[in-house]
Amino acid sequence: MTDADREQGARENDTAAPAEPSAADLIGAALGGAARRAGLGADSSESTQKVVWTAMGGWRGILESVLPSLAFVVLFTVRPEPLILSLGVSVGLAAVFTAIRLLQKSPPSAAIGGLVAAGVAAVLALWTGRGADNFVPGLITNAVYGTAMIVAALVGWSLIGLAVGFLMGEGTAWRQDRRKRRAFFWLGIAWGVLFFARLGVQLPLYLTDQVTLLGTLKLIMGLPLFAPLVAVTWLVVRALYRRGE
Repeated sequence: MTDADREQGARENDTAAPAEPSAADLIGAALGGAARRAGLGADSSESTQKVVWTAMGGWRGILESVLPSLAFVVLFTVRPEPLILSLGVSVGLAAVFTAIRLLQKSPPSAAIGGLVAAGVAAVLALWTGRGADNFVPGLITNAVYGTAMIVAALVGWSLIGLAVGFLMGEGTAWRQDRRKRRAFFWLGIAWGVLFFARLGVQLPLYLTDQVTLLGTLKLIMGLPLFAPLVAVTWLVVRALYRRGE
């Protein structure tokens, strides 16, 4: 076989071999899949109210998000000792929600995530003996998510854009559209600011061991801020893709 034949064969192999997905493709597919599992679809005609309600998980999602933390705050305020009482009730409620989802064969990912987070937080608080340490995982989560959102937006790979691109079936093609790229940049910044705002308010309370106020503000800055930003995000996405159609 001549060198020319070998080169021709190599070119044919390169052409036939499928391109391996890039890191952006993998991240976007994961984010888009998570959005689908949360009940979000690619139909840009859906109402904003429906999208927000779906993103929150309906009444069940709201209860799963609020009740464990609310129970901890109330019980800790009324009776801070023994600490295991308020922590046990909080983790117990998360376990009940998870069991109900499993028995009803509904997607258990949200409830399991809440149970794992509550369990880790409770173990940490029992280990240190400080009720405030029950909120450490949430503080870390806000710092990580906020950093990821803002850094990704600044380097031109908005995580919101990646999720929406794969949810809408266009992958990373949105990066070739100046309007979409700019819109997803600012949405990424907005979500990053939300996470850092939570961290900025809650971290000083954690450092000063103000457990009741910390838990109360965590609840206030949770779904009440999450829902409006989901609504704004969906309104922007719907405008972008309806105009594209």
